Amino acid sequence: MCCPSGMASRHLLSFFVFSILLFWFVSSSHSLQDDAAAAKYTSQKVTLSLYYESLCPYCANFIVNKLVQVFNTDLYTIVNLKMVPWGNSEIQGTNHTITCQHGENECYLNTIHACAIHAWPVGKHFKFILCLETKATEIQDTEAAWRKCSVDLGLSQKPIDECYNTGRGKQSILEYAAETDALHPPHRFVPWVVINGRALEGDYENYNAYVCKAYRGNNVPDACSSYSQMSTVKETSNNPGCYAEVTKVPKMEPAA
Repeated sequence: MCCPSGMASRHLLSFFVFSILLFWFVSSSHSLQDDAAAAKYTSQKVTLSLYYESLCPYCANFIVNKLVQVFNTDLYTIVNLKMVPWGNSEIQGTNHTITCQHGENECYLNTIHACAIHAWPVGKHFKFILCLETKATEIQDTEAAWRKCSVDLGLSQKPIDECYNTGRGKQSILEYAAETDALHPPHRFVPWVVINGRALEGDYENYNAYVCKAYRGNNVPDACSSYSQMSTVKETSNNPGCYAEVTKVPKMEPAA
């Protein structure tokens, strides 16, 4: 009498184990498919890199009046925005002193921008940078300016303070310096906009047309509707910028 019961128990246990394994396999397959879909969607995004410096009036104008359109429209859905606050700064001498085109305040604010980029996702750090660039040409007290922006936006000042005081901001700045120096072709001025590795050079204000043209996904944003019939974009333009050969105002801070 015990054997049939034991066999039934074993069959039930086998069925239970099989069900668990089947559920795990199906769930894992769905998870892998979801991950693959997410990776594909991310890979389809267009990388828009902005190489700039915090107190260049042309950079400020571009960020405040042009680049903001990424977030004021649905263009952000296909853009991977990368901000690189180094611009025309240089590392000089055996003590690796950083010099910035617009002096000490720019060196400080470049580092604050770098800390914001390190601390917050793009939606938050762009709003913070936008706030500072809105008043870039009239900033007198740089620390007061960024602290006011953080208060106005409801962002904690703690991660910025920690980043700056621990040297993480300086480390980021040096990484941005290396990235900027490795540009091909080398940047001649800022703002210097690169779309999927292609420098727009003097046509940087037309960046949205290049983004839409470069996008290869199916989820075309409404912001690209005006470029749907575009077969080419302008190759040259005379948009102004802060040129790299302009003499820099020394100061600064040792790089390490």
